[in-house]
Amino acid sequence: MADDITTACNTLKSASGDLLKRGNVVATGVGYKVTNGSKTDTASIICSVVRKLPPAQLSAADRVPETVDGVRTDVIETGRIRALQARTDKHRPAPGGVSIGHTEITAGTLGCLVKRGNEVFILSNNHVMANSNDAERGDTILQPGPADGGRNPDDKIAELEDFVPVSFTLPELPSDCQFASGVIAMLNAGCAAIGSRTRYRIVRPQAEPNLVDAAIARPVNPGDVSSDIVDIGELNGSAQATLGTAIQKSGRTTAHTTGEIQQIDVTVNVQYGPGNIAQFTDQLLAGPMSQGGDSGSAVLDMDRRLVGLLFAGSDSTTIMNRIENVFTALNVSV
Repeated sequence: MADDITTACNTLKSASGDLLKRGNVVATGVGYKVTNGSKTDTASIICSVVRKLPPAQLSAADRVPETVDGVRTDVIETGRIRALQARTDKHRPAPGGVSIGHTEITAGTLGCLVKRGNEVFILSNNHVMANSNDAERGDTILQPGPADGGRNPDDKIAELEDFVPVSFTLPELPSDCQFASGVIAMLNAGCAAIGSRTRYRIVRPQAEPNLVDAAIARPVNPGDVSSDIVDIGELNGSAQATLGTAIQKSGRTTAHTTGEIQQIDVTVNVQYGPGNIAQFTDQLLAGPMSQGGDSGSAVLDMDRRLVGLLFAGSDSTTIMNRIENVFTALNVSV
């Protein structure tokens, strides 16, 4: 066994340079070959690639040979390997999963890149990039967000392009409102005078239900953003999440976490600070896979297909918009 490892290491010394020239290969090393998900006892040259592709999609010059001087090879997908930075640091280019925010908020998460027509935009939440409806098109977006040291103009990465307004439930009229009570009394007196049985009363106005908490921002410089998502890689399209779908997200606060869709067709009342409640319908619910600051995270299935946009949660739940509703509301796609 030790002899096999020594042989593989010696072979790799002369082969590493050639293997690293092949497109998609980012690292080489010696390890045990994995077959059908199980580690074997075969010492092999391991090639780490950005994305594992079928041989037919690679040129002959880019394919990793099955053996090198009689030593077996194996290919594993690692994504692009980069120097590690905290998600709250300044990133240029900035990938999905790092801190971002409007100048008037604390910080949320840069979800991913989307397209409207031929243009590329940053996707996150309304309450992250549009300050819960209080922003205007063209407002400055910082990376990192203000709570993580982002300052204007040094850390400006984008300008707000568009957002879907969140409809909040209106508060009840105070019971001691003399004006409202007087108006109601006059109306009811009038009804009684004409013999009508109709009576008026003060009711709580109901807000329109929401489908998404979403916004997009236009990068100041397209080269300042990346299509990668930290610890996940590039998107592989989009899909519709169903009950039991295994999911993953990359967020500013809790980094890379996984879970599964536990409920669909969720209607939920979400609190946005003291006294501000917004009701959302057709939402997705998962278990505890997020915390404050993860808002705006892109939610993907395990095939890296975008399925949701994380925006709310509690100590035991995570709530996300269906991505198809986000696409429709903002007229974007991946």
